[in-house]
Amino acid sequence: MLLIEALYEGTRNATDTLELDFGYRTKSRLRARLGSGAEVGLFLPRGTILRGGNRLLANDGRVVEVVAAPEDLMEVRCADALELARAAYHLGNRHVAVELGEGWLRIQADHVLEGMLTGLGADVEALRAPFEPEAGAYAHGHQHPGDGSGARIHMMDGQ
Repeated sequence: MLLIEALYEGTRNATDTLELDFGYRTKSRLRARLGSGAEVGLFLPRGTILRGGNRLLANDGRVVEVVAAPEDLMEVRCADALELARAAYHLGNRHVAVELGEGWLRIQADHVLEGMLTGLGADVEALRAPFEPEAGAYAHGHQHPGDGSGARIHMMDGQ
C-alpha cells in the first residue's frame, strides 16, 4: 500500500488524484483509493484539513492532488444582508462548518438546520457540490481544552 505522510508544496505536477468529501478531508488517518485505483494510507499530522487543490507527497515520490468530492449540501440565501448575517450567526452558534459565498452560505445537508433556517426566513435549496467551509478564526490549531483532538474546525456531526 502507498503511504502519504506529508503535504507537497514543490513545483512538480500531480500524477494522481485523491477525491474525498469534507468529512474525510478532516481525518489525519485514512485508508482510501487514488483515482488510478491504487490503495493509499494517509498518516498526516493531527489536525490537518485537506482542501481541494492541495498536493500530497507519497512515499514512492508520486505527487497526488486532493479533489474535493461533491456532497449533499444546502445553499442558504436571504432577502438582505442582515438576514444572511442572522442565519450565519445561528449556524456559528451551533458550531456548524459554513462555506461563504457572495450572497449565500453553504452547509452540509441537515433537515433540522433546514427547519431552523427556513424558520428564520431564509430560502434553502438542496444541491450537490464540493464543500470548502471556512477554517474558522482559530484555524491554526483551535481546539477545546482537554479534548485532545487538535481539530481546526468544528464538525456538526462529530466527524
